Amino acid sequence: ISHEADLVMAGEAANGDHALRLYREFQPDVVTMDYSLPGASGVEVTARIRSEFPKARILMLSVYEGEEDIWQAIQAGAMGYVPKSIEISELLDAIRQVAAGQPYFPPQIAQRLADRRARESLTTRESQVLRGIVAGRCNKEIMADLHLSEGTVKLHVSNILAKLQVLDRTQAAIQAVRTGIVHLD
Repeated sequence: ISHEADLVMAGEAANGDHALRLYREFQPDVVTMDYSLPGASGVEVTARIRSEFPKARILMLSVYEGEEDIWQAIQAGAMGYVPKSIEISELLDAIRQVAAGQPYFPPQIAQRLADRRARESLTTRESQVLRGIVAGRCNKEIMADLHLSEGTVKLHVSNILAKLQVLDRTQAAIQAVRTGIVHLD
């Protein structure tokens, strides 16, 4: 960025709270937000900035390219989403486009976003049950962890399978990790 005549870097944040403080201080034209920040995630910080500054323009950078990761960033208020593997020239184009008030999504990200928009969202409780499935927990363990009845857990599992369009718990776990609903790290 420092080599670009039309771009100036206002600051660099070490974590989410620092990013919010810097935004309040400088109110830059564009924020390039890392999805994975220490403490609060980039998605959480994006939502906080946008709730305080509705016109903030945020470009999300991430190693995660799952459709749920992209969806969460957009729901939080990001105007664009690019993988960290992006070429510097494309990143600069993305920054300029978001600065101009235009969304920016490389073709592979745009396709994943379209795929996610076509899928029904999981409820908060279904997401919790799905995390239990990914962790290898049986229904009785999930039931105890979430203080639910066995019938309620079975209903949530059935809804999860239908919404993810898979046939069993194993496929649901694979789909959850592949799309970014659940991260293993």
